[in-house]
Amino acid sequence: MILQLRSTFKYLLISVLLGFVMLSTIRAQQQMEYLNRGVYAINQGNGNVFVSWRLLGTESNDKAFNLYKTVDGKTIKLNKDPLITASCFIDENADTTKANTYFVKAIVNNSEQATDASFTLPSNAKPYLAISLKTPNGYLAGDVSVGDMDGDGEYELVVHMTGKAHDNSHAGFTDPPIFHCYKLDGTLLWEINLGKNIREGAHYTQFMVYDLDGDGKAEIAMKTADGTIDGKGNIIGDSTKDFRNKGGYILAGPEYLTVFNGLTGEAINTVAYTPPRDATTENPTAEQLKTAWGDGYGNRFDRFLACVAYLDGVHPSLVMCRGYYTKTILAAYDFKNKALTKRWVFDTNNGYRSFAGQGNHNLSVADVDGDGKDEIVYGQMTVDDNGTGLYSTGIGHADALHVSDLDPDRSGLEVFGTQERFGDAGANFRNAKTGEVIWKKSSIAAGEDGEGPGRALALDIDPRYKGFECWVAGAGITGLFDCNGNKITEKTPPCNMGIYWDGDVLSEILNGTTISKWDYETSETKTILNTRLFDCVANNGTKANPSLSADLFGDWREEVIYRTRDSKELRIFSTTISTNKRFYTLMHNSQYRLSIAWQNVGYNQPPHLSYYMGEGMKEPPMPNISTIKKN
Repeated sequence: MILQLRSTFKYLLISVLLGFVMLSTIRAQQQMEYLNRGVYAINQGNGNVFVSWRLLGTESNDKAFNLYKTVDGKTIKLNKDPLITASCFIDENADTTKANTYFVKAIVNNSEQATDASFTLPSNAKPYLAISLKTPNGYLAGDVSVGDMDGDGEYELVVHMTGKAHDNSHAGFTDPPIFHCYKLDGTLLWEINLGKNIREGAHYTQFMVYDLDGDGKAEIAMKTADGTIDGKGNIIGDSTKDFRNKGGYILAGPEYLTVFNGLTGEAINTVAYTPPRDATTENPTAEQLKTAWGDGYGNRFDRFLACVAYLDGVHPSLVMCRGYYTKTILAAYDFKNKALTKRWVFDTNNGYRSFAGQGNHNLSVADVDGDGKDEIVYGQMTVDDNGTGLYSTGIGHADALHVSDLDPDRSGLEVFGTQERFGDAGANFRNAKTGEVIWKKSSIAAGEDGEGPGRALALDIDPRYKGFECWVAGAGITGLFDCNGNKITEKTPPCNMGIYWDGDVLSEILNGTTISKWDYETSETKTILNTRLFDCVANNGTKANPSLSADLFGDWREEVIYRTRDSKELRIFSTTISTNKRFYTLMHNSQYRLSIAWQNVGYNQPPHLSYYMGEGMKEPPMPNISTIKKN
């Protein structure tokens, strides 16, 4: 009996140890960009300056700091006791007629550490950071993405300069898409011109900015063609070729995928673009395209999406996508040793017929099954990290998508979205891992053919109900729903994007050029900031989104970027509201950081975290990351 117990104990011990080994393998640390303190200061007026800085995802929440400023050559310590309750401070005795330089020093074992960043607030500063642009004639500054191009821990901005553009469903010639990269001081690093053989429009050019090879400096990846000019003036392919037809569409000619150096704009590696228009020929006929995609004139097969995902749980992979109305193909690449290597291809024609027609004008990336590896949430279907189909709901194509821990009382993540055609799932809420539809709301004309809700939003804006509130715009679905699908108000808030701004854990509403707070007692919005008063405008027509919203610097609250009406400047706005909440930078949460990479794709959606941020939240889990400094 004793021998049997010993044998059983030994077996259990071995099993536990093996479990720990397996868990450590699954939970290998993700490579994440190095960020500096991101110190930022804003003139509040009346001699007050609001200063904030980053807490990193590799640091404990109780880390202490001392804050200093230098003015007129004299350095002054601003705090009496170490700062531990928040990563912000108000300098109440600032002479803002002079330049003030702020920096913080972390305290470790009662010893101050060296500072790695500072911010100089110029004299008589305006309440935003202005970045001068060299916008080409006839162009406007469009969507923005960010990456650390030189490895100094500070983000640079990649700006999509948009000239004459057309939707895929509209004929007409467009201007070549142009991209600029700027440092925060306004220095233009490079210009990339994709050329006449890339059509301009929201669904054509998706640009991924990320450190793809783990060298501590970001790259930019885009679909290219004959005549693309890189940041060094080098031409990709044959610049004499013009594949535009009489309607301005590009139905023939080679298609490429290029990774560019983020610091210089120089092309590093160019390969044939996968997925192609047609797998059998470079120049398919209109009839071949119609058979494969549903039309042959240049609409459905030229709809592109893209993202970055940690498919192995450690290294970022590039995922380029084509199609969502009918056939859908995703191709995953790894970028190592300055070369792209295909990881896998997911094709709805290869064993996944039920996954066809389920894509959105956007996507999301999240670890929906909790194995430490990312999945691609492609509208109403999800592709597993290994390139196989995880599930398809069959609800069909739509315009909006939100993925996070929307209901903290349920295990794992949830997805809230819409259904484009009138039906019984005009608004729908599902389990992100299994695809199980937890609840749904019918459109006003369920079963009829027509447009369903064009927008949806999921944010925690009402502290009386735990979890995210959900709502849509249009199609007869009115009001605000809790995360269990119960209507909690008849009035519908503005339905666009969200932003963390005022210092509590509830989200604010970002709509057009306005940030507002939802007053849950009166069911009204109250404006906090309207950037139109600073000559700013929103992008993408009726979509009315900023150039970018993201946690770019300062504490965990988010910044928002708009272009000026004349596109001569980008203006970055950051909160000046104090908070007693302290969280590590949102950019060190992997799902959130990847959300910033795909935010510019198709119909822009707000970023979301992998954990529940809202009323009644727990302390956020520490991210399982290792940060990389440049080589």
